[in-house]
Amino acid sequence: MDYLGWVQWPAMLVTVLAAWLIGSRQPRRRVAGFSCFMASNILWVVWGLHTDAYALIVLQFCLCAMNLRGFKKNTE
Repeated sequence: MDYLGWVQWPAMLVTVLAAWLIGSRQPRRRVAGFSCFMASNILWVVWGLHTDAYALIVLQFCLCAMNLRGFKKNTE
């Protein structure tokens, strides 16, 4: 497996961490969760480009838009 193929593992770990943080009652942790989700979106896009997974790439852009909304609502 080449190096870009390994990007899926940190992407998965960051996604799981983000989901855990989003469940917090503390707004600061939720903001960190949305930030982690956006980082995972970038990692998944990198991996998707590498594997020609175009539906995954489109999904990540849609999810990133929702994460930006969540980030904004938790920082107001």
